[in-house]
Amino acid sequence: MFSIEIDFDVHKELFLLREAESVTYNDVLRRLLHLPTTGNGLHPSPSGNEIPVNSGDAINKDGWTTKRVTFPVGTEFRADYQGKTVFGRVESGGLNVNGTKYTSPSAAANAVTNTSVNGWIFWECKKPQENKWKLIDSLRKKADVQ
Repeated sequence: MFSIEIDFDVHKELFLLREAESVTYNDVLRRLLHLPTTGNGLHPSPSGNEIPVNSGDAINKDGWTTKRVTFPVGTEFRADYQGKTVFGRVESGGLNVNGTKYTSPSAAANAVTNTSVNGWIFWECKKPQENKWKLIDSLRKKADVQ
């Protein structure tokens, strides 16, 4: 096993990208670095054990899926914060805000606000071919019903 030194801000972002206690920091880094999973759909861990890939989040060429909600490439995001509107755009595998790609709405919101924020109620989105902005939490609720 290897060790690396990271500062507090990096640790905080890695922590926020863990979807569950069973997801390790190594799993998060493998996902961010677009490293392949093993043939059986599991991430190898440093201990040699295999960890199931979280099916709620996925990186795909068609956009970004998180918590069973898919945002096509080109989906626009916006949020009003301290009197300013912040914009983001979905790229393959995540949300790009100010040149940084995030793999969760909350991680992107936390970076904007510099505090812990529920990204699902922070961001609105407008998918390509649509005219209306929608709170992204409303899309998650629809996915839960299906």
